[in-house]
Amino acid sequence: MDEKIKLVGFNNLKKQLSFSFYDFVIALNQKEQESYIEYIYKRYSAKKITELLKNIVEIIEANILGISVQDYEPYGASSMILLSDLKNETPPPNMGESITMHIDKSHITAHTYLDFEAKNGFVSFRVDIDISTCGEIAPLTALDKIFHFFDTDVVVIDYMVRGYTRDISGKKIYMDHKVNSIRDYIDDEILKDFYYKDLILQNDNIWQLKLMRKNYNVDEFFSKDSKLTKDEKEKYLKILFEEIKDIYKA
Repeated sequence: MDEKIKLVGFNNLKKQLSFSFYDFVIALNQKEQESYIEYIYKRYSAKKITELLKNIVEIIEANILGISVQDYEPYGASSMILLSDLKNETPPPNMGESITMHIDKSHITAHTYLDFEAKNGFVSFRVDIDISTCGEIAPLTALDKIFHFFDTDVVVIDYMVRGYTRDISGKKIYMDHKVNSIRDYIDDEILKDFYYKDLILQNDNIWQLKLMRKNYNVDEFFSKDSKLTKDEKEKYLKILFEEIKDIYKA
């Protein structure tokens, strides 16, 4: 393990980890669309998303200061958790609530979106998760947990470190941990199911990883009550896979 950098004062490096998870289905009529909306709400309601975010807080060894959740009509959900920047600690008890909330600016947010492409009957579900931390908290450690929560066709992950802190000699520190690739934080059992491509701008402290699922069960894209023939399904899937590739390549 690398020797821990001795800092003067508080480590205020901003570490930003962002995800976009995409899931697709083909819903050719209102009944099929409503069925998918119902599925999404049951699995990814604000309450369910918040439970995931709480698990992430535990994994990265942070502490919860406040929670805000919201479901939307006709669909969509949001959740936000404000965190303490102090790893495995809570702020001193003599701090007033308003002071605490301003000093501890780390947070996790999640927002879900549904998009209906009427022409081809495509429906896409996207969830965006953003983890912003300072101090010793390392958000990359939560990657595996997040992957296991979602069924996904395409994933886009961005990691960025900004700002600087100082060591005890006064030297500026722009990075306090080593990152080669985001892939290093994802289990090989997960990675084997995806095509992936890396963007690594080491000198700029920017990393991106895009993933696209390799193998599909054709029937999972259609309603269980679908009346389409095998050939008709293949026709729709050919167009849908081009849509998925577009997002992966973008």
